[in-house]
Amino acid sequence: MKLRPLFSTDRTQAKSVILSEGAYGFSVSTVVEGPADLFLPQHPRVPRHAHSQQRRRPSTLTRLSLTLTLVALSLGVQAGCRAEQPWPLWQAYNQRMIAGDGRVLDRTAGDRTTSEAQAYAMFFALVANDRPEFDKLLHWTESNLAGNDLTTHLPAWSWGKNPDGSWKIMDPNPASDADLWLAYDLLEAGRLWREPRYERLGTLVASRIAQAEVAPVLGVGTTLLPGAVGFHPDLGTWILNPSYLPPFVLVRLSNAFPEGPWNSILGSLNPILTKGSPGGFAMDWVAAGFTVTPSLSPTQIAAGDFASRPIGSYDAIRVYLWLGMSDKSTPGLKGFFDATSGMAAYLKRQVTPPHKVDGQGTVLATDAPVGFSAAVVPYLQALNLRAQEKIQLDRIGAFKDQASGLYGKDPAYYDQNLILFATGWTEGRFHFDRDGKLVTHWR
Repeated sequence: MKLRPLFSTDRTQAKSVILSEGAYGFSVSTVVEGPADLFLPQHPRVPRHAHSQQRRRPSTLTRLSLTLTLVALSLGVQAGCRAEQPWPLWQAYNQRMIAGDGRVLDRTAGDRTTSEAQAYAMFFALVANDRPEFDKLLHWTESNLAGNDLTTHLPAWSWGKNPDGSWKIMDPNPASDADLWLAYDLLEAGRLWREPRYERLGTLVASRIAQAEVAPVLGVGTTLLPGAVGFHPDLGTWILNPSYLPPFVLVRLSNAFPEGPWNSILGSLNPILTKGSPGGFAMDWVAAGFTVTPSLSPTQIAAGDFASRPIGSYDAIRVYLWLGMSDKSTPGLKGFFDATSGMAAYLKRQVTPPHKVDGQGTVLATDAPVGFSAAVVPYLQALNLRAQEKIQLDRIGAFKDQASGLYGKDPAYYDQNLILFATGWTEGRFHFDRDGKLVTHWR
């Protein structure tokens, strides 16, 4: 802890405020006697006659008023050091898409709630230094998706309205990307807010992920399955999702738990992307086994929809976002960019990202939603494609709805999340360091 005077002079004595600089900014430590002539009110000069009066000492009331003024001023400085920069998009998102009990509403899907939505919102609350909202989100998640106990249950991925009108868990299977983000949120909240309970809970969630959602997979090595069950349709095939593997999250977990599988999982992203993206675009789903190729979704496979083609779209767009936000020293990062170079090449020729592409890089649908533009902004910045980056930022700005503070005339949940990540990062509200730790402007 450092002690520093708020003001200093070298003449008459007055009250001076000492500030303590600690983990949470500045605070008033004490009020002590100290030199403060500069703080005394300046009275009009009295003409100098031979027998002029001596300058009067300030009255007790004046000195008391001055002391209170200094304390108030110091508290203003304290507030200025600790006050968070307003984040209008998070505030609008919080107001319109998060219920008072801490449940995130996907209004484009019947107001359902997903574990992904909860984990993302907890991350944004942490970036905003909004601990009360973080706690509400965590409490709702644990109470409704994890049987009131995250130490023994990973959260169910889907909660919504049953045909009988009741609200309940719709699918008890966890989603490993949400679980990873939840573990990350808790570990970083514990570190940044100095709350050991969060860190312990994050450690338990990470341990349960390693136990239930990690497996050795032919062709890629030890990796993260998208969920605990349902992604291993036969003995020689596993269905994987590249967007479930944010490099900075895996780096953070590998440093926190070096005995765990996290470094191996990060290494598996290389074959998943290089072999699973033959057209240079990230795919939503990849099949691994004796070969590694783009895949239909698990839902399509279960329904026997083999007439469809594997695509890169709503899931895959996050791959570009995660790569762009990763620290440049992240192991394997250059190879990840090389594997997805089709997107960079496409945006050198086109204004908007593709909405859907197939495994060979053929564009099946153009003019993606605005969230896709946000997702590629950090990716383009990392590649130093500044002209293309500006085009996407301009497109995002054109979608701003002044009435709601969100983006789009009918703001979609997913778009707002992608925009929160991308613009929060480009505005310098947060970044990830070489160890995967979250760095915020407030700490």
